[in-house]
Amino acid sequence: MNISALFIRRPVTTTLLMAAILIFGIMGYRLLPVSDLPNVDYPTINVTANLPGASPQTMASSVATPLEREFSTIAGIESMSSNSTLGSTSITITFDLSRDIDAAAQDVQAAIARAQRRLPPEMPNPPSYRKVNPADQPILFLAVTAPGLPLYELNEYAETLMAQRISMVNGVAQVNVFGSQNYAVRIQLDPRELAARELGIDEVADAISRGNVKLPVGTLYGSETAVTLESTGQLMDAAAYRPLIVAYRNGNPIRLEMLGRVIDSVEDDKRAAWFNGVRGMVLAVQRQPGTNTVQVVDDVKALLPSFRQQLPAGVTISELYDRSISIRESVEDVKFTLWLTLCLVVMVIFLFLRNLRATIIPSVAMPLSIVGAFAVMYLLEFNLDNLSLMALTLSVGFVVDDAIVMLENIVRHIEQGEGVLEAAYNGAREIGFTIVSMTVSLVAVFIPVLFMGGLVGRLLHEFAITISAAILISGVVSLTLTPMMCSRLLRPHAKQGHGRLYALSERFFDGMLAAYEWGLRGVLRHRLVTMLLSVAVLIPTAYLFVKIPKGFLPSEDAGRIMVSTEAAEGISFESMVRHQLALVDIVKTDENVASFMASVGGGYMGGANA
Repeated sequence: MNISALFIRRPVTTTLLMAAILIFGIMGYRLLPVSDLPNVDYPTINVTANLPGASPQTMASSVATPLEREFSTIAGIESMSSNSTLGSTSITITFDLSRDIDAAAQDVQAAIARAQRRLPPEMPNPPSYRKVNPADQPILFLAVTAPGLPLYELNEYAETLMAQRISMVNGVAQVNVFGSQNYAVRIQLDPRELAARELGIDEVADAISRGNVKLPVGTLYGSETAVTLESTGQLMDAAAYRPLIVAYRNGNPIRLEMLGRVIDSVEDDKRAAWFNGVRGMVLAVQRQPGTNTVQVVDDVKALLPSFRQQLPAGVTISELYDRSISIRESVEDVKFTLWLTLCLVVMVIFLFLRNLRATIIPSVAMPLSIVGAFAVMYLLEFNLDNLSLMALTLSVGFVVDDAIVMLENIVRHIEQGEGVLEAAYNGAREIGFTIVSMTVSLVAVFIPVLFMGGLVGRLLHEFAITISAAILISGVVSLTLTPMMCSRLLRPHAKQGHGRLYALSERFFDGMLAAYEWGLRGVLRHRLVTMLLSVAVLIPTAYLFVKIPKGFLPSEDAGRIMVSTEAAEGISFESMVRHQLALVDIVKTDENVASFMASVGGGYMGGANA
């Protein structure tokens, strides 16, 4: 059976088939999301809960313990650990790899709802959870600073104007604001003034609640119109709170300003953030899983000019960290390696074939196989990342084999005196099954990688499928396009003339063959010495394999260093700020640091002592 006969007889059909592979591959390449690593759902969920002012012991007994009891009823948990600090608890739950992470997240949410009635009612917000995934790390940090502007006004620009607008960008999951300072009126009561007027804090709190209300009053209906009444009891700033009457003593009103200080402040004054040593706020942009990191960053950056036009002159927006830069560089480097590999392979083929027409045939088959793999990647919702591009780079050595084997067999028939078309039929018939077996055997090598378990298996899943797709497409191309091009491009052996370069290279190859023959004869004469040399090479190779450092992923220099600082429990916020600013001064003296941020009480560690 001659698989290639139909495609040799119908060159237009073959050309259209290859054009379809090329077009769909290019379309898939343009639509592929760009990232550094494949999207992998790690079976880990992190739950956080906050209770301001609570000690670590209180957080562990009152918050962590009820949650852990409910979490322990969820099926598929491998391990669970908790860490309680001042006012904060973090619980990390690791599930079995076979457990679906989305279903596990729903179980965790249900467990939090069941434990809610046993948690302290003073908690400002219910516990929250998130799936732990390296792709969830922020892809862009933006710093907003304004030395002459109150922090609560700067917060209004950062959260209301910028964060909300950035969250609307396609592909953005959420925007976290480090160092956020929401406006609030802070009332600092003097205990001596309260005691002198025989007032308790609860009475002051009740008076503030009564004086700051915004409730519906009612509607007045007339014969012609209806008027809705509105109260103006909501107080908006410290100046409006100061004359508030708390109580009466001896017929005289006691106003709030008489009991202490009433100032414009922020809700949480125990958190702070700095950019290059200047107090400000930092916006951390996170992308949605499966989206194009580079495109999301570009879309967010496109909003910055409009933000700068709307902000006051004293507000500065700076880029602290852009994750897409390292992704662009790494992907571009792998792309360059891929193109260089293709060019080197084509050059080697030309040097050995010494025939431009014959060189064109495998040179077309190689990129066509790789471009076709992009269509498969798009259909399977893969990323254009370092691992998938590495798979395509490695596949170059595999995809060229099929085309060369087919080409060499057809050329052999031509050198035996057959016509070009006859040689294409006979050569394709003889080698067709061999190419099928070669393709299947190469794909079979990657089947264990495809079904590998654990996190490594999940990470290499795209790698195995991508390289297998390229190999399968190369087999199709070698059975269809390659013999068809051979029947049209190659010339009969008698009509081929050779120049001086061919003769010179022929002498060089004859010399290489003679050297190889001499070496092979020597090896066969001294078999024992050859075996001893092989063992001598094998032993240090095995030793170096054991001693070489091993890791989950290779080290990558992304140009960013993260440092966490933690002080003793019970340290005051002011003292922690002083220690953090001392570190800031040290970092500022390093001329190799382009920019940096620091935070207290609102960073990744959480707690007032971090």
